[in-house]
Amino acid sequence: MKKLFSATLFAGVAAMAAGCGSSTATSPTVVSLPTSYTFTASLLPSNEVPAVTNADASGSGTATITMNVTRDSSNNITAASANFVVSMTGFPAGTSLTGAHIHQAGPGVNAGVSVSTTHASGEVVLANGSGSFTKSAINVPVDVANNMIAGANGFYFNIHTALNPGGAARGQLNKQ
Repeated sequence: MKKLFSATLFAGVAAMAAGCGSSTATSPTVVSLPTSYTFTASLLPSNEVPAVTNADASGSGTATITMNVTRDSSNNITAASANFVVSMTGFPAGTSLTGAHIHQAGPGVNAGVSVSTTHASGEVVLANGSGSFTKSAINVPVDVANNMIAGANGFYFNIHTALNPGGAARGQLNKQ
């Protein structure tokens, strides 16, 4: 009887010890988030507020914005920059661009510039009414980068011309 009691006690203690497992805490796994995001916009004069109805109304374009971000060990964005590829067509011959920007506002609402392409007035002239430009490594404020990633449609890109200094063609951003 004594042997049976000892064997049962030993088995119970062994089972309890096995159930305790390791007392070493495991650290949570940090998931890596993307460091590059692509946004597109279809640029139309009818999307401007108010809609463009003069000679620029026949124009259109596309914008592709690739935003590269730097993250810290907690995945917080610490820096961001953007590359822009913009194509335009259907504008009057000799149209001169005076600017191109990202603005933070939804459809039908105008807002101030959030990110400028640093495009100088007259830097791009659409000799035959069509053309394109690229801009690289343009600084994006961290708060703007976070907001664009969280809600791209709350931002728009537009181009400005001498004929329409307030905006000639505009499109809401779409995150790809």
